[in-house]
Amino acid sequence: MKIPVVTKKLYKHWSKHARISKTIDQTIKDCLNPEVLGGMSKLINERMLVWQRKNQSSDKPYTSDEILNKFRFCNVYRELDKQTMRIHLTNQKYEKDFPLWLLNVAFARFICRTETLQRIGPLSFSVDKNKAVKQKLLGLERPKYGNAYVFPVTILHKINCRNREEFFCDYLPEMIPKVAKLISFFNDESVDEILPRVTAEFGASFRFHWTEVLIDVAYQFPNLINLYKKFPIGPGAKESMIKLSPEVSPEETCLKLVSSKYSTQKLLEVGRNKILLSAENWEGVGCEYRKYVNLKNKKGRKRYYITKIE
Repeated sequence: MKIPVVTKKLYKHWSKHARISKTIDQTIKDCLNPEVLGGMSKLINERMLVWQRKNQSSDKPYTSDEILNKFRFCNVYRELDKQTMRIHLTNQKYEKDFPLWLLNVAFARFICRTETLQRIGPLSFSVDKNKAVKQKLLGLERPKYGNAYVFPVTILHKINCRNREEFFCDYLPEMIPKVAKLISFFNDESVDEILPRVTAEFGASFRFHWTEVLIDVAYQFPNLINLYKKFPIGPGAKESMIKLSPEVSPEETCLKLVSSKYSTQKLLEVGRNKILLSAENWEGVGCEYRKYVNLKNKKGRKRYYITKIE
């Protein structure tokens, strides 16, 4: 499946990922439950076909799979998600100023609501400009923030922030330059290794948020971070990884998946090179597979699919 031209131009990591894909040994499959891996592969291929049919403006339904047709699922490649594309498109103009780019990407991930970001505008390293952003943010009606990234205010009390608005508009601009300096010295590092260092420098352990931001860094500054190396497995994907291989850690299982050949039927391509799934991609697949199995068994949270123009 060819990467759309707009998407190809949006990110800078594709050529690196194509090179990495060439070097991966696609024969490693020991210690992986074949039934679970087969189910994940089937989900990957069908979800990619859904994306392709939407992208080509094909007629609905996009799939005969009742679960995928009825409920919402993330894309196999996070790069294709609308919110991720919007974040990177909006912040393209800051890419030559890494601290400012990182500040606004982190801001977008913490806010996690496009409508809010459009109304309040970007952050800067100007105290006065950020005060204006904070006043706009305080004046907005709820909901202001996306549910996926919401966090309890009690976490902020440990860093002397009274509310989310103060955290976003005062704390982020103060701490991001320090984090940006740290990240700028990385060289092809794994997210799993650098995440504790980043959260320590930031002064607050927002592991989920910073994992997302580090993935964004890898998309635009691929020399700094390697998404095919060890990756932290979140609670959503942990169950799938344990089912695949209970004998080792979920992180080690994910690395085995990086070397698996089971999902190579329907993948994105650069030229003649398929972009094999990275550890980050597989972690997302693990989460979606758990959701898929739960819904098939009439369990779990029901997020219904609503047709929108992508």
